[in-house]
Amino acid sequence: VPEGGGSSRRLRPMPSRFMVCIMSGARSKLALFLCGCYVVALGAHTGEECVAKHHEAESYVAAVYEHPSILSPNPLALTSRQQALELMNQNLDIYEQQVMTAAQKGVQIIVFPEDGIHGFNFTRTSIYPFLDFMPSPQVVRWNPCLEPHRFNDTEVLQRLSCMAIKGDMFLVANLGTKQPCHISDPGCPNDGRYQFNTDVVFSNNGTLVDRYRKHNLYFEAAFDVPLKVDHTTFDTPFAGRFGVFTCFDILFFNPAVRLLRDYKVKHVVYPTAWMNQLPLLAAIEIQKAFAVAFGVNVLAANVHHPVLGMTGSGIHTPLKSFWYHDMENPNGRLIIAQVAKNPVGLIDAENATGEMDPSHSKFLKILSGDPYCEKDAQEVHCDEATKWNRNALPIFHSEMMYDNFTLVPVWGKEGYLHVCSNGLCCYLLYERPTLSEELYALGVFDGLHTVHGTYYIQVCALVRCGGLGFDTCGQEITEATGIFEFHLWGNFSTSYIFPLFLTSGMTLDVPDQLGWENDHYFLRKSGLSSGLVTAALYGRLYERD
Repeated sequence: VPEGGGSSRRLRPMPSRFMVCIMSGARSKLALFLCGCYVVALGAHTGEECVAKHHEAESYVAAVYEHPSILSPNPLALTSRQQALELMNQNLDIYEQQVMTAAQKGVQIIVFPEDGIHGFNFTRTSIYPFLDFMPSPQVVRWNPCLEPHRFNDTEVLQRLSCMAIKGDMFLVANLGTKQPCHISDPGCPNDGRYQFNTDVVFSNNGTLVDRYRKHNLYFEAAFDVPLKVDHTTFDTPFAGRFGVFTCFDILFFNPAVRLLRDYKVKHVVYPTAWMNQLPLLAAIEIQKAFAVAFGVNVLAANVHHPVLGMTGSGIHTPLKSFWYHDMENPNGRLIIAQVAKNPVGLIDAENATGEMDPSHSKFLKILSGDPYCEKDAQEVHCDEATKWNRNALPIFHSEMMYDNFTLVPVWGKEGYLHVCSNGLCCYLLYERPTLSEELYALGVFDGLHTVHGTYYIQVCALVRCGGLGFDTCGQEITEATGIFEFHLWGNFSTSYIFPLFLTSGMTLDVPDQLGWENDHYFLRKSGLSSGLVTAALYGRLYERD
């Protein structure tokens, strides 16, 4: 759940997790070394430093900073502009330190989180002293560092602009902005100004390149929704075109999906202030899923407030991730990684090559309606040696992510299960090398999600339950020992499907294969390195919101 204005449910403490490099199919220390990343852990207890191996012409160096922002002790109280600047400058001082550290590593673009400078939980009135005036970059070409007196109330923009110059890098940050409006404007608020949650982009010479005003606000009474959606892109000399959106936007068609569909964006900068909610919407989980689903690079910077469940930043490509998630350590983290200019996506089903393994052959037989896989009243026969009794499994309901999921337990060392709700049927073909003393379940939901936002979803999810009772399925857990080799699929009625994949200790993993087969979308995985927490296909039907 994004930002601090919503649920304040806390996650249970977990072992401290630090930035991890992951590469599809690679698990060795050698692979970790070759993945090509730096981690800069200022004030942190642990960190990894890997030597980048990518050729300069094929990649760029990016950074994101998870920021433990200094917050106003009373965001509802009225304050002066001077007092507001004193607080914001404390956060900006930390930003400047991170920029200079990043500059020493050759970083070309850095991303800071949403609400990192001013904080959150303001009213419309109490946030006003924290707002900078924001001229339109489409109308005015302006370098705030070099032209500080051109506009009043732009002190934050000036500092950010100067940081970009000092670090010789593109800089993306989030701040609150104000824009006067006339009473003749039908959308003009009663107080005569618009207030926006705004991302700004500066080039390495300090010029204000563009801005993005958040469209999908998350219980943010201090801000207005722009009358027209910003589809903000900016071009860089080192990696081509980037797109910009913020936090809750990631779950909606506009602007996120439209940017990728219509503007040829390969890289996304993503400031966020996200409250984790498991099992389906942890910050790093949805960031990674977006990168995989669209075959793009995502540079995601979150604020760091573990007491509010807020952590999880990363630099994600479709095939690997460099991330930070820590619910115990109070420190922030600067993540630096070498990123391919042209991200390579996962192999789709029709493009897969190589030998067919038995489990995938069985999966294809089931989908094709092979006579050896016909379902009768009692069993499913996929070959003479393997029979699975599905009628013995109870169907039950449990709340997951505030939605009423329909589930079946995943029992035994192997099986073929299905469960349906409304028009969506989810299927699981699985084998387990050993059984663990944990309950897993296959769940389905096809309907309108209505808590902390309203949006239509279709979900097939294999999850570890919180205990051994059916009513614990859907609870927030982070540790697991169950190892699976599986195919998970469903007859989705949308092409916008996000693969969510978490293993024990908030570790991201990558599917072996994703794609469409016989009008079903599937995820395939074998060789898990740690216990499965969540494997899910999260479909969005934007037109039914």
